Formats: sequence, C-alpha cells, structure tokens
Amino acid sequence: MGVMEFFSPGVIAVLGSCVLFLFFRWKNLRGPPCIQGWVPWIGAGFEFGKAPLEFIEKARIKYGPIFTIFAMGKRMTFVTEEEGINVFLKSKHVDFELAVQNPVYNTAWIPKNVFFSLHEKLYVLMKGKMGTFSTHQFTGQLSEAFHEQLEDLGARGTVDLNDFVRHLLYPATVNTLFKKGLFPTDERKIKEFYQHFKTYDEGFEYGSQLPEWLLRNWSKSKRWLLTLFEKNIDEIKAHKSVAGHSRTLVQAVLDVVETESRQHSPNYGLLMLWASLANAAPIAFWTLAFVLAHPEVHKTVLEAISSVFGTTGKDKIKVSDDDLKKLLLIKWCVLEAIRLRAPGIITRKVVKPIKILSHTVPPGDLLMVSPFWLHRNPKYFLEPDSFKPVVCSARDPNMYYFSAL
Repeated sequence: MGVMEFFSPGVIAVLGSCVLFLFFRWKNLRGPPCIQGWVPWIGAGFEFGKAPLEFIEKARIKYGPIFTIFAMGKRMTFVTEEEGINVFLKSKHVDFELAVQNPVYNTAWIPKNVFFSLHEKLYVLMKGKMGTFSTHQFTGQLSEAFHEQLEDLGARGTVDLNDFVRHLLYPATVNTLFKKGLFPTDERKIKEFYQHFKTYDEGFEYGSQLPEWLLRNWSKSKRWLLTLFEKNIDEIKAHKSVAGHSRTLVQAVLDVVETESRQHSPNYGLLMLWASLANAAPIAFWTLAFVLAHPEVHKTVLEAISSVFGTTGKDKIKVSDDDLKKLLLIKWCVLEAIRLRAPGIITRKVVKPIKILSHTVPPGDLLMVSPFWLHRNPKYFLEPDSFKPVVCSARDPNMYYFSAL
C-alpha cells in the first residue's frame, strides 16, 4: 500500500481539523480565561442567567480582573479594574452602536440602517437638551406635576413606597416630556398603563436578547405601548409647551427622526418613554428608601429643606434651580443611591483586537463592565456596601464611573 493510499482524504481532513483546533487553542491562550460550559451555543448561559451579578463576582475572584463568559452564542469579556475600564471608556476599537443595535431592534423594532443613521445626531441633540445648563426648563413643570399627583393621593393613608414613586413619576414625566394629557386619567386606564409598562420594563433585558415568541406577555405590552404612540404621535408633535414658545424635547427628537424615517417616530417615542422612566423611578425609590432607613440622614435632609423653603404649610412650594443647588445633601444621597444600585452590566463591541493587561481581546467580543461591582470596590469606597452620603461629598466625582451613563 502506497503512502498516498494510507493518507486517505478522510484522514487528511481529520488531521487538518486537529491542527487547526490546536492552532486556535494556542492562539487563544493569549486571550482572557474563558468560561464556556458544556452545552454548544448555550455555553454558560443557564448559570449566568440565574444570577448574573453573583456569577460575575465569583468569576472575578476565581479568574482575575479580566475573563470571558461564553453564553447564548456570544463571547462577553468582562473587565473589572482600571486598565480595562479605561479601554472600555476611551478606546477607538470598541463601539457602542454595534453592541446595542440588535437589542434596540428587538425592544423597539428600529431597523439597523435607521438606527445607525440617527444615533449620533440624536445623541448630540439630547446631550445638549438635557445638559446642566438646560435642565432648568423642566424644573417648574415637574414641580407643578408633582403637586397635582400629591393632591390626588391626599394627605392621609399609607401606600407601598414603590407604588408611591411610580404614582408621582410616571404621570409627571410623561406629561412633561411628551404632552399634557398623554398619561391617562381614568383609573382603569392608569392601571392598564402601569401594568404594561411594568411588564415591558421588567422584561426589557430578556426582550433585548431572546426571540419574541418566548416572551408573549412582554411582546403584548410592547405592542400596546407602541400603539399608544401611534395613536398620539401627531398630537405630540403639535403640542405647545407650557411657555408656548419652544419645542419640547420629544418634538426636537421627532424632527430629527423624521429626516430619516417618519414611520419610526412611535418607535423612538417608546424608547424615550422607557429611558425616561426605567432609571428615574428606581433611583428615586432607592434614594427615599435609603434616607428613610437612616433616621439621622432623614432628619438632616428635612432640616436642609426647611432652611431653604421654610416651614411647610398649605401653599405650594415652588422649586428653582438655585434652590436645588443649596440642597447638596440631597444630591449626595442621590449619588450614593446610584452607586449602590448602579446598572448591573453595560457593554461595547470590540471591532479591532485590544490588549488589556497581558491578554488580547479579539474582534467580535462584547466588552463588558459591571457598574454594580465597580462602585463596590473597597479600593475606592470605604464600607462599600453602606449608605454614606456625607462621605460621598468628600469623594472624587470621577470615582462614580457610570453615574451619568
């Protein structure tokens, strides 16, 4: 038997596959340690999905400051220390738009071409409209809206704190940002809005990643909210602001959206609704919860409010930007609540190989950081699990990596 007969095509193919496997295995040694699991495509998805934050912290302790989790067909490389965080924030080889485009489509049905065309324009617009020098335009409207909701609740009785925050923030935010009267006033319709938004918000992370047919209740709520905007989009665009002069923030956004795709105005309305409520309500809840759980802080906050507005009475308090600047303790309380209840994970997509510590992260990986754990790093935060707003006032603001993201 000749040598060529011994090395049949099948044998050559097997040997070639082994060589390629060993080559890529060797090449990957320079990459971060990878947690893969045993099930193809799913990988470590089941374990990671059960308790993501606990999984991340255990992986950091076991594998070090940079590691990769393979789950649901994706490679997610987590960084937990300064060098990796600096790469995440500053490198030109990581991209936010590529990382979030699919989730944006899944949660709001905004196509890739529309999203890529509009994202930078909308980012610049909203950064200007919501900047420090522009937020004063919302203060009076929100203050008035909060008074209306408090009057509706009455002066006596008890209510769950989370429900109380939603009762205040949902109508005030929707009527201020979109148009007066968009939020329903009928009790049955209010409950319907609450339920659909709660379902959409709580399932947002799953809806951004999983097929819609797996999440029927979530999908139903998404369609309900989209229909709400489809019915009201023309009125939202024509609505006059309280001053009667300038366009609302949402109108400015819709003007930009319609330069590219008028039919997707309701979709961007849905995204703005989620963005305006999904973070504000939980942070307001946790700020109040932490303050009420610390009597000494609660007492000092009340004294600070009295020093600015005087003793409470029947008259409505009118809040200005100058008043808010005097209430620094409240600002510190909010920052501490953000630190302790920061987002679990945020992401960018790697577009070119990047070196972090002694590892090379390949293109295609999702580069991930966990603000939840970064803001609990004892290197920067003494007693990292404790609510310490007074200590917060003495800290370097740069240590709050993601409070503004």
